[in-house]
Amino acid sequence: MSTAEAQRGQRMLTIGTLCTRLKAEFPDISISKIRYLEDQGLLAPRRTQGGYRLFNEEDVERLETILRLQRDEFLPLRVIRQELASATGTKERKRRRAGLASVENELSLAELCDRAEIAPELAKELEDYGLLAPRVEDGDKRYREGDADIAAACGKLSRYGIAPRHLRAFRTSADREAGLLEALVSPALRSRNQERRQSGLEDLQNLAELAQELSQLLFWRDLRELASS
Repeated sequence: MSTAEAQRGQRMLTIGTLCTRLKAEFPDISISKIRYLEDQGLLAPRRTQGGYRLFNEEDVERLETILRLQRDEFLPLRVIRQELASATGTKERKRRRAGLASVENELSLAELCDRAEIAPELAKELEDYGLLAPRVEDGDKRYREGDADIAAACGKLSRYGIAPRHLRAFRTSADREAGLLEALVSPALRSRNQERRQSGLEDLQNLAELAQELSQLLFWRDLRELASS
């Protein structure tokens, strides 16, 4: 268990304990079935250094949802995967929408690395290539909570051999998209009129979601073409 999870009071379950916990509602559950769902990309438990799977409460809730959709609605895994992706996307959109109007907490380098589960050396590389942009105060670097999400995603990509230098394209693309939206809404955001500023903020949120949706649609279209070639 990471320090961050311990601080949040999360109890991590082994696959055997998880299986026992769900037996009452799902008598057919088995360790092999849970492993199969992981192999199908529906579950992503943490791993100890020894390779043992560890599940947190979010993993448990996700597994319960999968099993109920199978049992109660007879949905195939392909459809369940789409249902879960849709729910996650909605949750993330709501989180980003709230984030535009709120102030993010700041983290130290150690806190960032702990939350993102990356080494300080990787964090430095991410800074060197502009993927992390900490604020420096009295010689100390302070990172926003969103930086931890970015660092975590980069850490997962690094396991596939994708180094920070390969990720500059994502930063460049994000800068271009943000620049386009800035040109559209910056006059309203800089207005001293509170109503106009609020309207500009709402426009920015809506434009950001539409731009992100378009980017994802184009991205998946290219990947489908790659897969079918």
